[in-house]
Amino acid sequence: MRIYRAKDYADLSRKTAQIIAAQIIMKPDCVLGLATGSSPVGAYENLVKWYEEGALDFSAVTTVNLDEYRGLPRENAQSYDYFMQEHLFGKVNIDRSRTFLPDGMTQDDEQECRRYEEIIRSVGGVDLQLLGMGHNGHIGFNEPGSCFEKKTRCVDLAESTIRANRRFFASEEEVPRQAYTVGIGTILAARRILLIVSGKEKAGILNQALFGPITPEVPASILQFHGDVTVVADEAALSCSELK
Repeated sequence: MRIYRAKDYADLSRKTAQIIAAQIIMKPDCVLGLATGSSPVGAYENLVKWYEEGALDFSAVTTVNLDEYRGLPRENAQSYDYFMQEHLFGKVNIDRSRTFLPDGMTQDDEQECRRYEEIIRSVGGVDLQLLGMGHNGHIGFNEPGSCFEKKTRCVDLAESTIRANRRFFASEEEVPRQAYTVGIGTILAARRILLIVSGKEKAGILNQALFGPITPEVPASILQFHGDVTVVADEAALSCSELK
């Protein structure tokens, strides 16, 4: 595991974008596993900037996203499909037919989960998986629990996750209670993993994930088992770690 210290969120965003850009440059037809939320926004801004400057070409890139809220149509401003369109897909020359997210409006959960796993298999697996981490250590929407769930599934969101997502909605009642998420086993099948973490409020859980016991109570701790993980965290997020 490689751990890079960033000075602040802007520095973290640049470093994250540089790693993703290098993957695209070295393998133009790569498969990127992408994430949403506040953590990757700055990285996406840098990638868009470099594309506009002519330094990046997304035309052969394929993407598979980690998750999507259950019950939100793609057109909803809080759906992750909409998020990706606003922050990346709509601003670069990516082929939208090669961008994949779970379908939050499907009526058959099991069929949708099988469909999404088949998509990931059919594109050859993920070359670089970008991950953020929740305040409770979740990656994707793999919440703390009694075991590591392997494959894509529909999950009930933890109350802490619902509270954290409240800021994106008009009221807490509007926050979805379920989501589709890629499972831990599918995440670990990625050839490379890039975990990004920002903020002092995540310092304790990041320290547990990187240096504590491997336990489903801290889902991100499973990354200790992967052979090629890069962590980019700012000084605040590393303030409780052995690396401070």
